[in-house]
Amino acid sequence: MSAFDGRVAIVTGGTRGIGAAITQALAREGAHVAAGFSKNHEAADSFQQEMQAQGLAISVHQGNVGVPEDCQRVVRDVLEKRGQIDILVNNAGVTVDKTMRRMTVDDWHAVLRVNLSGAFYMIKALLDPMLERGYGRIVNISSVIGETGNIGQANYAASKSGLFGLTKSLALETARKGITVNCVTPGFIATEMVAAVPKEALDKVIEQIPVRRLGKASEIARTVRFLCEEDAGYITGAVFAVNGGLEM
Repeated sequence: MSAFDGRVAIVTGGTRGIGAAITQALAREGAHVAAGFSKNHEAADSFQQEMQAQGLAISVHQGNVGVPEDCQRVVRDVLEKRGQIDILVNNAGVTVDKTMRRMTVDDWHAVLRVNLSGAFYMIKALLDPMLERGYGRIVNISSVIGETGNIGQANYAASKSGLFGLTKSLALETARKGITVNCVTPGFIATEMVAAVPKEALDKVIEQIPVRRLGKASEIARTVRFLCEEDAGYITGAVFAVNGGLEM
């Protein structure tokens, strides 16, 4: 048997970048993965077809995690079709980068709404079903920027560091009820977003990373997969850094 045979997972932002790698990692171990996306139907459908062609159990679900009603709808849809949700990976995130002097109130809320409140909305939507079954694995994807801060990213850093408190508080509340809650903090990962950074700027970033390279999305996915396994039930409230030694 594979690690997640019979399990059902939701991965927000699960059709591209780190989220896509997490979706694949869980599905390859037998889970049915409901991968969330916000806008690009064509890309999401293409991803679903590609994964299904590999024999993986993938479904895609459109919704904005920053809208509570969307979170409730997606959770309800997955429960109606699959009967249970065992795993939640809160991966969806956005950036609106500006220095504090230029950042507007709307810029601030746009990022907090998705990156932090979105995780709360998703957890709120499915926590009762997990509690009723006495089992669950929740993993929140933060960022090394939540630990270090970064110029022009006060909103992003605040949202990602906020996930630490959410993780630890919920872990305490659910520790005796079969649910674990952990956090993974990626460093600079080779995704489409990072690939768009000018080479000179990217080289300077890599010089600061002790292992002298960008991380791979698969390396984040491997950590998430481990935390979602049934045998990881003694790990909760933990923050796992996967950043090449950038922040220790």
